Amino acid sequence: MNTPNILVVDDAMDMRIYLKTLVKGMGYEPVMVRDGTEGLAAVAQKPIALILLDIMMPGEGGVIMYRALRQDEALKRIPVVIHSAVPERLFSHYMAMEARSGHSLTPPDAYVEKPADPVRLKETIRSVMGDRG
Repeated sequence: MNTPNILVVDDAMDMRIYLKTLVKGMGYEPVMVRDGTEGLAAVAQKPIALILLDIMMPGEGGVIMYRALRQDEALKRIPVVIHSAVPERLFSHYMAMEARSGHSLTPPDAYVEKPADPVRLKETIRSVMGDRG
């Protein structure tokens, strides 16, 4: 049986190492990238069961990647858990602005604010993965 891949998109190396350890400890295969550009390339290269996505990153950030994922027919069904220091209410505001501009996006499958309790983050990942894992 193939181990499901979880894509971790975060610019902070210490956070990538932490999330890699957490995801691997849960029995998933972590795929690590530093920004949205690398993240979109990764989903084009291998099957991804879930994406852990930071929002605030330099360059091609998480918001741009999230929009690209949700607007792509082949990618929009990949579950996304946003894991960010950006408060959820601010991301909700962004989603509302997108809707007003005629670019309605489906909300993420879950939103976990940093610093996340590891138990809560694991529970969120398990919940979103459902029977995929």
